[in-house]
Amino acid sequence: MANSLPRIESVTPPAAIPGGTLEIRGSSLAGTDYSQPSVEVGSLSAKLVVSASRRLVVNVPEEAESDAIKVFTAAGSSAPGQFSLGRQLANEVHPVANPVVDPSGNIITTFSGQRGKKVPVSIFKILPGGEVTAFLSGIINPTGLALKADGTLLVTSRHDGTVYAVSPNAEVEVFAEGMGVATGLAVDGSDNVYVGDRTGTVFKINPKREIFVYATLEPSVAAFHLAFSEREQLLYVSAPSTSSSEVVKRINGDGAVTTWWHGFGRPQGIAFDSRGRLHVCASFEGNRGIFRVTDAEADQADAGVEHVVSGHGIVGLAFAPDNSMVIATGSSIYRIPELP
Repeated sequence: MANSLPRIESVTPPAAIPGGTLEIRGSSLAGTDYSQPSVEVGSLSAKLVVSASRRLVVNVPEEAESDAIKVFTAAGSSAPGQFSLGRQLANEVHPVANPVVDPSGNIITTFSGQRGKKVPVSIFKILPGGEVTAFLSGIINPTGLALKADGTLLVTSRHDGTVYAVSPNAEVEVFAEGMGVATGLAVDGSDNVYVGDRTGTVFKINPKREIFVYATLEPSVAAFHLAFSEREQLLYVSAPSTSSSEVVKRINGDGAVTTWWHGFGRPQGIAFDSRGRLHVCASFEGNRGIFRVTDAEADQADAGVEHVVSGHGIVGLAFAPDNSMVIATGSSIYRIPELP
């Protein structure tokens, strides 16, 4: 009997950046003559990792520019399957945490650099049309970024423990000092600012710029990444260490710390989308990329984790006004259209 044409039924996760891993489910994916199938993303050959009749695992080529994927066997070609491919907006940057997106759609990211080393440009701005511009120089090791409601950009420096306030015109002033190894940043709807000192402290700075120790945590080898849930009025914190099974903490208005989720490997940037769903840059159950916790108000027993973006080296993410996702790796910025 002649081989059946391969048929793609699903591609997961729904999005990837170049270098990420996709799982293809379907039928006749390896043919019936035990020959090796091949997979193309656009016109580029994708490396085959796992091959079975109903399941293939492939790596997205680094040069990929198309989000159409096909399987080829001795019997012929499948109809194209689809996924959302992250489009590179910038390279030769160096984020170590979340980028931010202002209300006009400008993406702001860092060149953090080696500890204690001054670089020519500290902060880059990517305009809505895609142009990458130098925005600010002079801050050593810029790390965390956050936007206040009035458009002021806050920047932490892990070099000197300072939080800087930057106007839209790139005028810089010291917002707060003495923040230890200052990394993560978050701002709530009441204009309180939260700063994560990776040696074990989360500070709260009120609108009068009075500084309080908000909570204490176990130190992190890398950073504290912060995200504030307006719906819950809770601060969420990830803090990568050397463990392969990390926790995401949450802190209530009284500064009480609880473990909310465990099982992520080296969680880094975290962010809420417009629907209040928490997204975590991490590894989970052998996969890498960005994971969505499907119910940010549930206890872990009732919540679930969905792998939404595959990719390696992802350190941060942010959501643009159009709900597209902006993704930061250690050297590049990508954008993925809004996901369901």
